[in-house]
Amino acid sequence: MEICTLKKRKDFVRAASKGQRITTRNVTILAAQNKSAQDLVTYVGYTTTKKLGKAHIRNLARRRLRAIVREIFPHYALDGFTYVLIGRYSTAGCPFDELRKDALYAVKKLTKTFRPQEDTANEPAVPPADSQH
Repeated sequence: MEICTLKKRKDFVRAASKGQRITTRNVTILAAQNKSAQDLVTYVGYTTTKKLGKAHIRNLARRRLRAIVREIFPHYALDGFTYVLIGRYSTAGCPFDELRKDALYAVKKLTKTFRPQEDTANEPAVPPADSQH
């Protein structure tokens, strides 16, 4: 999977207007399908506003979001989609495991939203309940 970074404002705006949004305690993730059906590159953008704090806080939040993308997205993100990760007040200060768990939850939920039939086919079958003897 190839992951490229968004640079232009119009790409961020398109993801916000055409995509789905999942908000957790520590991160908000937007996802939208790429304009071209043949474009199987995954694009990722990062947003942190001045409301989060001074520059060093915003930079820390972006670094943590980039680390999350390196860990999670090669395994769980969909090819041909654009993702925008938006930092929240707690992104820079929460434990990294909690941030990873929130991001993983959001990406899996977005994957189910866009491809519900594929996820149910890959789920392990639930074993039948044992009858009481």
